[in-house]
Amino acid sequence: MARDHDPMPQSYEFDVLIIGSGAAGLTVALNLPTHLRVCVLSKAAISSGATLWAQGGIAAVLDDDDSIEDHITDTLASGAGLCHEDAVRFTVEHGKESIDWLINSGVDFTRDENADYHLTREGGHSHRRIIHAADATGHAVSTTLAEQAEARPNIELMSSRVAVDLITNRKLSLPGNRCVGAYILNLDTNHVELFRARFTVIATGGASKAYRYTTNPDGASGDGIAMAWRAGCRVANMEFNQFHPTCLYHPHAKSFLITEAVRGEGGVLKLPDGSRFMDRFDDRAELAPRDIVARAIDHEMKRLGADHLYLDISHKPADFIKHHFPTIYEKCLGFGIDITREAIPVVPAAHYTCGGIISDERGRTDVNNLYVVGEAGFTGLHGANRMASNSLLECLVYGRSAAADITRRESDIPAPPDAPDWDESQVRDSDEDVVISHNWDELRHFMWDYVGIVRTTKRLQRAKHRVDLLSREISEFYSNYRVSNDLLELRNLVTVSDLIICSALQRKESRGLHYTLDYPDLLSDARDTILVPTTYRTPAP
Repeated sequence: MARDHDPMPQSYEFDVLIIGSGAAGLTVALNLPTHLRVCVLSKAAISSGATLWAQGGIAAVLDDDDSIEDHITDTLASGAGLCHEDAVRFTVEHGKESIDWLINSGVDFTRDENADYHLTREGGHSHRRIIHAADATGHAVSTTLAEQAEARPNIELMSSRVAVDLITNRKLSLPGNRCVGAYILNLDTNHVELFRARFTVIATGGASKAYRYTTNPDGASGDGIAMAWRAGCRVANMEFNQFHPTCLYHPHAKSFLITEAVRGEGGVLKLPDGSRFMDRFDDRAELAPRDIVARAIDHEMKRLGADHLYLDISHKPADFIKHHFPTIYEKCLGFGIDITREAIPVVPAAHYTCGGIISDERGRTDVNNLYVVGEAGFTGLHGANRMASNSLLECLVYGRSAAADITRRESDIPAPPDAPDWDESQVRDSDEDVVISHNWDELRHFMWDYVGIVRTTKRLQRAKHRVDLLSREISEFYSNYRVSNDLLELRNLVTVSDLIICSALQRKESRGLHYTLDYPDLLSDARDTILVPTTYRTPAP
């Protein structure tokens, strides 16, 4: 029952509901025709997601010395045999037009002394093909697209909204398997609102907050993946979690990554005694793919009992460092670290979810009229290891493709059916919020310890036992208490962590980002790990 001092929950109807306001969601919104009524939802402020924090840039073939085939070859190599070549080719071939769209939208990319766009190089790339806006590309892209969306009268941007669950025909006891909107918690009123839509797009990002250390913002709790799973969508390759090798290590620094471009521009990794070590792990040294670099750092930290290692670019001219990495320079300086004179303390951290909701090149999922774009989705582009700066490219290419598909289909899709308002009559306010905070800490600790950079079957089995217990506790809590942001995120993280653990247990080899001491060798047959909701048996909140 609604509390007297609270406003009553609202209900809305749109043509297209987009859950998530990063590069993926805003790209979809801005490429839809202006006669469609579009709503973009954000947990916090618009432009508060992972896109905002992306430092490095966007990979695309923009130089005459580069080629489509070279970008494809590099991506396939980084993906350790699991990339879908058709998805890689589709993405790479649409790269330049996506960058042109960003430039035409007003993104101010960095230029060199000849006024040409400056291209940098990152791990796994054989050419300089990373276009960037200094070391704050995500900020430039996110703020520019948000400004464009705010100027469109057909696009309504709503912040302080957290998705609870998708609404499908199946949940409404109607025929067919169609998504018709979502229940959304309004954080300002603490009421769950009804959003009905002809098309729904998940653009919620990844699930790296399942881990104790992460470069991601607080909202990266796997909401879209968990909701789609509960709605009947398959997921794939959830065991492949990319750990960024270099997150700033400082007691007061929260989730601040040191872009791979620092290594691309000559930065070297060092042990506490100042010696280099990457050449002992890979011929490409600091320019090896992220999984190799992260494992090397993890290995050396454990061997030495060290809390962190170092990334040093201080041998470069100070002006060069300040020009190429102004954000990192200022951030580190604020913590008393002058990167023009000293090395940066770094530690690996969970960074990117390479698996996700299975979709095609149009962004379509297993549920009709439900699309997914960006990190929440599985297109086959990243394989067993995402190559640096391909992720923002994926957001743009598939965001534009999904918008084109919705545009083609919109005249054939009827208005969504009626749906009931969210029922709060049988729940009460919680006086046991300590349960949520305790379970959140427990989850992130055992995921880091047991399902991290290096795994074993015994560790995974321990994690599975713990996540099953948590799942039952959260299910009971969810059924009896009024929903909150923390409860919803924990519920989703438990679901996604379970998917990660079960996927990891199924893979009896070490490939890309999944490295297990029990199966160190690579199998000759490269297969995706696909989980299907109808055949999957586990306690689920």
